[in-house]
Amino acid sequence: MSRAAARRQLARDGWLHSLAMVLPVLLLGRASVQLGGWGLPLFAAGLVSLFFSLPAFTAFKHALIATEQALGRATESDAWTHLRRVRRRALLIASLPAWLAAAGALLGMEPVARLLLVFGSLALLVLYRIPRQLH
Repeated sequence: MSRAAARRQLARDGWLHSLAMVLPVLLLGRASVQLGGWGLPLFAAGLVSLFFSLPAFTAFKHALIATEQALGRATESDAWTHLRRVRRRALLIASLPAWLAAAGALLGMEPVARLLLVFGSLALLVLYRIPRQLH
């Protein structure tokens, strides 16, 4: 796999994950079903789930370093593949607060709390961008 193709795949993955974070909240936020007062505990769980991203971010940093060291070598394609796999897993973990916000729309979570969780997930998404040094 070429470097340009790997970067295109990583960019496409980032956009797809950002849509997967935001769309459920937008769609379920319009739902009129409210099943009780589980909004606050779900918000707390969403905040706690932000910290699950710490080990995934460490693995992402190590994969970035390994990819940078493999540039121009025979193992470059494998390094890009590994980086993509690690990043996709990290983006799934970073999506947890937004998905809990989407579930919170059905369980009585306030709109401001949902917005905070979605912004937290989107901030984590920014951390998982591919730096320009890997061109």
